[in-house]
Amino acid sequence: MKTIKLMCMALVAICLPLAASAGEQRVIAFAQDTMANDFRKAQVYEVRDEVAKHPQLSFVYSDAKGQTSLMIRQIEQFIEQKVDLLVIGTNDEKAVVPVVAKAYKSGIPVIVLDRGIKGTQYTTFINSDNIRIGAIGAEYIAERLGGKGVVLLFEGLQKADVTKLRSKGFLDEIAKHKGIKVIKRTGNYLRKDAVVEMEKLVADGLSVDAIFSESDSMLSGVRMVLNKNKIDPRSIVMVGCDYTSEAQQAIRDGSQTGSVLFPLGGKKAVEVALKIFAKEAVSKHIFIPVKLVTKENVEQVPPIF
Repeated sequence: MKTIKLMCMALVAICLPLAASAGEQRVIAFAQDTMANDFRKAQVYEVRDEVAKHPQLSFVYSDAKGQTSLMIRQIEQFIEQKVDLLVIGTNDEKAVVPVVAKAYKSGIPVIVLDRGIKGTQYTTFINSDNIRIGAIGAEYIAERLGGKGVVLLFEGLQKADVTKLRSKGFLDEIAKHKGIKVIKRTGNYLRKDAVVEMEKLVADGLSVDAIFSESDSMLSGVRMVLNKNKIDPRSIVMVGCDYTSEAQQAIRDGSQTGSVLFPLGGKKAVEVALKIFAKEAVSKHIFIPVKLVTKENVEQVPPIF
C-alpha cells in the first residue's frame, strides 16, 4: 500500500488525508492559494468530496494563505512526498512556473485548475472562458444602461490570469459603448478588501450606475457598504461572477442583478485525474461552460456552493 506522510504544519496550514483502503492508494494533492476565499475553499472541498467517492484515491491539500512563496514551498514538499497527482490553484501566473515544471518533470501529473500559468510544463489546464465571462457582464450591463452611464469594475488579484482575462473581456466589450465610463478598483476576490475600497468610494461621494465585480464575494462586500450607508443596492445594476448561493438569494430579492456562473472545476479535476491514472489521453486545455444568471433563470440554475 502506498503511504504518504503528513506535512509539517508550519508549511501546510490544513492537510486532510482520506482513509486508506486495501490496495495501492493514489494520492491527489491540491496546492491551493488560500482558504480565506469562499470560492477557493469550496473548490478544495469539491475535490475532497469527489475523491471520497473513490476508495482507491486519497487526498491532501495545502493552504498557502495567499503567499506565493509559501505555495512554492508546499509544492516542493508535495514533490518530495511523491504524490501521484498534483492540482494547482495559484495566485501568481509567473512565480510558480519553475516549481510546477519541476513537479511535472519529476513524473507527477499536474492539473492547473481555474487560474492559468505562463508555462507549458503541466498535464492539463482546466478552466472556463474568462474573456467570455467579462464580455457577458459587459454586454448585459450595457444593455441595462442603454449604453450610457458610469460603471465600476471591481477587479480581483492583479497577478492572476483570470483577473487580466475577465478585465480584458469586459473592457473590450464595454468600449463599444462610447457613452459608458469605466472606473476600476481592486478587491483581490475578497469580501473584506471590497468593503475597504467601497467605503473609500462612498466617502468620496462617487456615484455609479452599474458595478461589474469579478467575484460574488466582492459584490457581497459592496452590498454591505451600500446598505450601511443607506444606498439601495437595487438602484444600481450589479453583476458578479461565480454564482454562489449568496448571490442566488441576492438575485431573488433584487439586491443583485445577475451573476456569471463560474464552475468550481473540482469534479472535472477528479474526472480528469481518473483518466490520467487509467493512462487515457487528456486534452492540454479543457473548458467548462459558463452562463449568465438573472432573475429570469435564477430558479433553474443551481449555485456552485
